[in-house]
Amino acid sequence: MRKVVLSVLAACAALAAATGAGAATKKPSVSYAEDVAPILQSRCVSCHQTGGEGFEKSGLDLTSYEGLIKGTKFGPIIVPGDTQTSNLVVLLDGRADKSIQMPHGTKKKLSTCDRDTIRTWIHEGAKNN
Repeated sequence: MRKVVLSVLAACAALAAATGAGAATKKPSVSYAEDVAPILQSRCVSCHQTGGEGFEKSGLDLTSYEGLIKGTKFGPIIVPGDTQTSNLVVLLDGRADKSIQMPHGTKKKLSTCDRDTIRTWIHEGAKNN
């Protein structure tokens, strides 16, 4: 009986390995180019580019990955891998003073989905991918 049980277990393990069952599924990473940049382009770049009010006040240029990673004239806005201390997340989540929350003024807050995308990207290391 023990040989039968072991044979069945071995067969199941072989089948699982062959079909990929039981393998750890890896969630696709968030892409700067495909996921984050379009959010920034549609919601943030109008103010955070050369000549824009947000750029003039903070120095934050969101027209490129390099500008985002460079941060503001006050310091970094992103700490790769750390969403808790990344100022971008604090600003987008409304955890900053009302005068500097983003988007600024009467503009509608980014959706939870968009904020989660940015948060996941930062958590994954804020790569230029």
